Amino acid sequence: MNIDKKIATRQSYGEKLAELGEKNDNIIVFDADLAGATKTSIFKKAFPNRFFDMGIAEQDMMSTAAGMSTFGKIPYVSTFAMFAAGRAYDQIRNSICYPNLNVKICATHSGITVGEDGATHQMLEDISLMRGLPNMTVISTSDDTQTRWAVEEISKIQGPVYLRLCRLDTPIIYEENEKFEIGKAVQIGEGTAATVFATGVVVQEAIKAKEELETKGINIRVVDVHTIKPIDKDMIIKCAKETEKLISIEDHSVIGGLGTAISEVLTDLCPTKLIKMGINDTFGQSGKAQDLLEYYGLTKDSIIEKIM
Repeated sequence: MNIDKKIATRQSYGEKLAELGEKNDNIIVFDADLAGATKTSIFKKAFPNRFFDMGIAEQDMMSTAAGMSTFGKIPYVSTFAMFAAGRAYDQIRNSICYPNLNVKICATHSGITVGEDGATHQMLEDISLMRGLPNMTVISTSDDTQTRWAVEEISKIQGPVYLRLCRLDTPIIYEENEKFEIGKAVQIGEGTAATVFATGVVVQEAIKAKEELETKGINIRVVDVHTIKPIDKDMIIKCAKETEKLISIEDHSVIGGLGTAISEVLTDLCPTKLIKMGINDTFGQSGKAQDLLEYYGLTKDSIIEKIM
């Protein structure tokens, strides 16, 4: 993990989206008056005729993208996660997922790491909402490399996708030539003392915990669950059988998110206790992103405490 080089996954998204536009003329982009923040402005500058600013009208944006997809276009639709998954849920459900249309919803500013924007903009329920929808693929990336892969890979699959992105700058975890696959989690390390399942911005915290525990002679493994739906059942069962303790951590509510998805697999196929770390049935609050991660117990120190 390169802690000296940090980049927000929303920036990675904007840059890769512009690259993808060069390769595929069917890529079109919608935004809801937030192109500077979501970084779709990079695509707008390169392809002004394929960019549509719908204003603060997220529901209309989703419906319009659904319609455009029926003409063979591949719409990438962006706004903050709060407005994408929350305000436009009805349109995503009925206009995109029900007819199984090829719309890619790329939502930035997810979780409490939105920071000072406060509780109203800290979307902690989007994974729960999106993974409950039939036909929807749900992806939550952890670094620049993985995000660039996901942005291109989702253009190759048919059907709705929800790609969860964050505002906070995060370290580079993976090499540029790293291979990923939708639906296949990434195991980091072979330790047997515990497995820490993580997704998105907190994968870096899990890796930091792993590295610090190694200095104490405790070896764990981290599993980066970048695809939450379809989830990697084989990896979950494998880790349940090979490690002494299972922990999940996410910048999301503990209700309905990564931890719940893992628990469903364990209950059905390999009954095992899982310790869920996340936001415990409460709203967020205004503050610096790192301070909020510490306040809600989503740091390496909190993970180490659970393992010890």
